[in-house]
Amino acid sequence: MKTLSLKLQEPIFTEAEKMVAQLKKSRNAYINEAVAFYNRYQKRQMLAKLLAEESKLVAEADYEILKEMEALEDEIFE
Repeated sequence: MKTLSLKLQEPIFTEAEKMVAQLKKSRNAYINEAVAFYNRYQKRQMLAKLLAEESKLVAEADYEILKEMEALEDEIFE
């Protein structure tokens, strides 16, 4: 386990302290869960961005293939 020192803005700290008390968790456990949750969120955001970029590339390629097939179809039925 790593030791970490951090500074929180007062409103964030106050809210976290209220949550820790209500949930009856240690501050350490609460912050660990929060960071783990945020890490998963960020990974999903990065994956969504990557999928959107790759989908755009595939869509462009599909459009080119469609144009080529339509041109072939036009040649066949002329």
